[in-house]
Amino acid sequence: MATILTVDDSASIRQTVKIALAGGGHTVSEAVDGMDGLQKAGQSGFDLVITDFNMPRMDGLSMVRELRKLPQYVGIPVLLLTTESDAGLKQQAKAAGATGWITKPFAADQLIRIVEKVLAR
Repeated sequence: MATILTVDDSASIRQTVKIALAGGGHTVSEAVDGMDGLQKAGQSGFDLVITDFNMPRMDGLSMVRELRKLPQYVGIPVLLLTTESDAGLKQQAKAAGATGWITKPFAADQLIRIVEKVLAR
């Protein structure tokens, strides 16, 4: 199974993601914002990164851009998990290197299906 980093300033969202994905057999690490996520990503290798869009210190879009500069994350899938649904923001995320977009609220089985699909690529 995969090693996944979830980045969100909401502890409850991080916990929900962790419980859902751990139930699917994945190992999940947590980060509280984009800066923390970048630091943890640099220290460990992850098979997938799931990040919120709106966070303090560094937002998800900036984090995706910075991750894509790291050689070990060029081909690693990055999903944005957010309340945002604006088509323009989705285009910006795709241009920054995001693999996909999941809108909150989400169901655990929906999250697992999307993660499995992205990891199978």
